This record gives sequence, structure tokens and C-alpha cells, in this order.
Amino acid sequence: MEISVERQRSIQVFNAVTIPEEKPIQKQPHIKPRIIALIPAHNEEYSIRDCLEGLRDQTMPKDVELDVVVIADNCTDQTEAIAKAAGEDFGLILNVYVTKGNKQRKVGALNSAWKSIYGDALDIFYTELSEQQILYRDSIKAILGMDADSRLAPNAIQHLWEGLMSSRNIGGVMAKYTMRMPKKKKLLSFDDPNYEAKLRSGEYGGPIARWWTHQQKQDMASWLLKLQYGGGSTYVLGGQASLFRPEALLHVVETSKLDGPWQNESDVEDMLLTWQLQNAGWKTLISPEARCYVDAMRNYHSFRQQRNKWQGGALDLLTNRDIGIRTRHTSRMWRDQLKMFSDLMVRVMFFSLLAISIATNQYTWMWIWIIPVVLASLLNITLALKTPMHRPIDVVLAGLLISPEIYLWSNLITFCQVWLDKLKSHKKDGWATQYDAERGRTQSKLKTGLLIVFLCIVIIVLCCAYFRDSLTSASVQSALRPYLVNGWVLLTYLTIFQSFAMLFQIWTLRGKHRA
Repeated sequence: MEISVERQRSIQVFNAVTIPEEKPIQKQPHIKPRIIALIPAHNEEYSIRDCLEGLRDQTMPKDVELDVVVIADNCTDQTEAIAKAAGEDFGLILNVYVTKGNKQRKVGALNSAWKSIYGDALDIFYTELSEQQILYRDSIKAILGMDADSRLAPNAIQHLWEGLMSSRNIGGVMAKYTMRMPKKKKLLSFDDPNYEAKLRSGEYGGPIARWWTHQQKQDMASWLLKLQYGGGSTYVLGGQASLFRPEALLHVVETSKLDGPWQNESDVEDMLLTWQLQNAGWKTLISPEARCYVDAMRNYHSFRQQRNKWQGGALDLLTNRDIGIRTRHTSRMWRDQLKMFSDLMVRVMFFSLLAISIATNQYTWMWIWIIPVVLASLLNITLALKTPMHRPIDVVLAGLLISPEIYLWSNLITFCQVWLDKLKSHKKDGWATQYDAERGRTQSKLKTGLLIVFLCIVIIVLCCAYFRDSLTSASVQSALRPYLVNGWVLLTYLTIFQSFAMLFQIWTLRGKHRA
């Protein structure tokens, strides 16, 4: 076959550039390119095996190997032994790294594993890496950060790899997260010797636990859809399952003068790292295909403490000038804060105006108020249908606005708590608070709060009934009428604004993206 003149010239140039005749080629030591998974685990004996089983099911990119490092962090259970046994059973290249005296929890565990590979900048003796260690370090082409209670869907690593390698300036890619629905508790036999363990692990749950899980799953689906319709960029590469480019993490470490990529300055270390990557010029994206299944908070108390940590950490990053880092998503995050405040004000104003209007016999129903209710119902039905593995009952409750309203009030309480905590001088340890709640070491005040609200409503109703004649008198009505009119007008404007926002969201959700 004849070779064109241009092709011959290209071959000559390639040979001239890459293979100089005067320098013989020397064979260099070689290790296959690899992805290394870092899995911090603190007392995760009930979940670590399932996490590692998910890694066994992965299809790796061509000629790329997977190394797994389970970081047993201050464990007092069988996490280390179970991880080693699972590694052997599943044929994984696995090493268990045991931390010593780590006081920084997840951040310290991750940084300890990082330093074992890339060296410790704080080592005063400057222990240099051996030639073999350098060779191994340079063979790492991606770092997978995972939680021990999460499980990757098949081919997730392949999809994350394709996303990371699609462009040179991508610093990290996150999988889509879906909360695992517990199996029905009635399917679990009381004679099962592992009855208590299976309940603690979240594998089984009652109706409330299953309902609560779906609400968190739909909330996560809504967040993922919002980011995808916004272009696929994310302001947090979640710690449950994200694939990082090592050069990007090294860039953050060098430019910020850190001893490891993860910092203990924030309760949301994954969000802080994402912002640092973006500030350094790296893109942070969501994979459209990769999925990771994670455990949900199984009760209101643990949910509140988790969301206090998440929202409090995010608010701290937004308002803390000492950190000095901003993200391209700052305006979006402030809009979310404004939306929560708007939701709170609309509900407080509505119930207050409604109560006063009824008590003074000045309430008049207008059919126009049904419009926002219908829009909210359509929006929540759409979100429920786009939520992975939804149940018919979930769609029905979403359409009736029962589930969304209860869940929204839970988030509004968290919103108020976070802003009140912001005004306090003492900062809570979000990790410790959440951990204690998950382990049942602290108790919820939900029942007490609901009882107080119920008693207040009863007292108000009794007072209104007792003073009925005075409240409905002409003098009281005329005195309150201007305030009621102005209040209803303001509420109307706020509701119109929210209705247009819901219309826009419904219109946006018609797209092809999946949660």
C-alpha cells in the first residue's frame, strides 16, 4: 500500500522528535495505571462488607487496576477484621490502614492515607519516598473517595473515569446519590439471630423509616436535577463517592500550603475542597451515569443533626471571611437561603393572618388561592416521578402535599436553628453531634415540641372562643382591618412570586435529565 508524501513526512517528524538516534532507549520500571479508593471507616462493621462488595462488581477501565485502602479510624469494633476478610473473599487488592491518635475524624483519616502515598509535608525529618514509592505514586491516575456506608452501582467507576478523563481541566466527578430504601420490617422474623443487628444497620425498617427515607431520596433527586439542568457543575463533590484527579488535589495542597487536601476548618470538608478546586481553575462535575447508593438518616433526630451539620457548614463557608474562598455557585446558594426564608415567611404570615381573620370574623375565601396549591402539587408529583425507585404511595402523598409539607417544615426548623447557632459565639462540633444522634446517645425533642405547639393551639382556640364577642366587635374589626389588608396584600405578592418560581421549575423538569 502506497503511503502519501504527507504521511511519510509526519512519520519522519514523529521519529525525529520522539526517538533521537543519538540516545538509545532505556527500559524504565513500569506499574500499571491505577485508581486508588480511600474509604475512611469508624466503627462500620455492619456496612463495610457491603461497600467492598460494590467495588468487586465494578468494570474497570482498560488496563487500569483498582487498589482499595480502608482507613480503620479509631475503631472499637470488628471493622478491620471484616474489611480484610471481605477483601480476600472478593479478590480485591486491599490494604487496611489503621490510624493512630487521630483527633480529626474523617478529615484526619483521609489525610493520613494521603500522606502515606504522597509524603508528609510536616515531617521534620523529611523522609524521602523510595524509588518504588515514587513509581507507585506516579501510577495513580485517579483517587476515589468513598464513605464506608455507601455502595457503588455496577460500572460506576467506569462512568466516573470517563467523566474525569473527558477533559484535562476536570478536577473531580461525583456520582449521583440515591438513598437505599429499607426492606419492610414485617419481613424480618423475630427468630432471626441477627434481628437487632439488621435493624441497626438500616437493612429493615418500619413505615415511618421507609417514608422518611423516600423524603430524603426525593430531596436529593431534586438537588441533583437542579444542578444538572444548571449545566452539571456542582459546588460539592460529596464524600460518599467522588473521583478526583491527583494533580488537582496536589494543586490545592501546594497553593494553599496544606499538609493534605482535606481540612478540618469546616464541618463540610468535601464542600470546602470543592470550592478550593474551583478557585484553582478545576471543574467539578456530576456524572450523568454513575450512581452510588447511600444510607439515609432513619429518624427525625439523626436527620436534624445531619442537616444542621450540612447547612451550618455551608452557611459558615458563605459568611466566613477568614476562609477567603468563594465558588461560582455562591449566588445560587444564597438564592436557596432566600427561598427557605421566603417559604418560612409565607407560612408564618398565612397562618397568622388566617387565625386573626377567623377570630375577628373577617375572613373571606378567594378561589385564586387554589392556584399555588395546584402548582405545588404538580411540582411535587413531577419530582416524585423523577425520583429513582419511587412507590405509588409516594406519588400520591406528594400530590396531596402531605409529605412535602411535613418534610419542608423539618427543613425550616433546621434553617432557623442554623441561623440562630450562627449568632452564638460557641461553635458546635457537627460531626460529634451527628454521630451521637446516629448511635442513639442523644434524644430528640420532637415530641416535646409538638406537645407545646398543640397546647398553644388549644389555648389560642379557647381564648378566641371565650372572647368571641369582643374580637368580633366593630371597634376591634376596624382597628385590625388595615393591618389585615396590608398583610394579605404582601402575602399575595410573595405567593405570586413563588408561583412563578414553581412554574419555571415545572417547565425546567420537562427535560431529559434523570435524578
